[in-house]
Amino acid sequence: MRRASRLAIAATALVLAFFAAGSLARPPSQSTSRPSPLVEEGRTLFEEGCSSCHGFSGKGVEGRGPSLIGAGEAAADFYLRTGRMPLNQVGDEPLRAPPHYPEDEIRALVAYVGSLGEGPAIPTVEPERGSLSEGMQLFDESCAGCHGTGGKGGVAIGGYAPPLGAATPTQVAEAIRVGPYLMPRFSAAQLSDAEVDSIARYVELTREPDDAGGWGIGHIGPVPEGLIAWLAAIAAILLVARLIGERGAGEPTPKRGEPRR
Repeated sequence: MRRASRLAIAATALVLAFFAAGSLARPPSQSTSRPSPLVEEGRTLFEEGCSSCHGFSGKGVEGRGPSLIGAGEAAADFYLRTGRMPLNQVGDEPLRAPPHYPEDEIRALVAYVGSLGEGPAIPTVEPERGSLSEGMQLFDESCAGCHGTGGKGGVAIGGYAPPLGAATPTQVAEAIRVGPYLMPRFSAAQLSDAEVDSIARYVELTREPDDAGGWGIGHIGPVPEGLIAWLAAIAAILLVARLIGERGAGEPTPKRGEPRR
């Protein structure tokens, strides 16, 4: 009896050890849920058109493209809808162009990149709720140094700051949160959502500004416009001086002691 009891206990211990080893061999927190059809479609498009630079898993390829792990939907949406990605050639500055993908494929790619890790979501922007005066002040403080006061673009250190006339409010907000290319990224602690609304409202104004004060001269900013004003003033002075000189040259020189006419 004692021997049978010992054999039963040993058999039970072996069974328990077997199941315990099996449970330890399984990877922890393995999810059995499948990605959505939209994400699967985005993965296929990504592998076909983006993996040569960003890698099949989105971790990037050294010397070609950065990792997109944690880049978020906002970054993918911005770069794809503004035609900045894919690049024509590795190393080129990403500039605005017509989108390379149709709307449905953009949505799929954005969903796939968003699935690669936590990152900024596509922001909700309401320019009509923003303050125009606050937006102008914030834009002058944070953006005008590169994009110009009128949002017409300019040359920045190491790159080109594009004009903002074609940017939608959502794209303005995405650029603020993502910091594309050389542009700095602004977190919600630096610029709140309400302040982003104000900036987006001001950018909308720069497309068709009110020139009630006079000639806009292309809305290229106060410094270039002031320079043009000075050049125009100098040209006017030279023209007047020339006219006075020509008029004086046409009059006869009076003799000594004879009064001028």
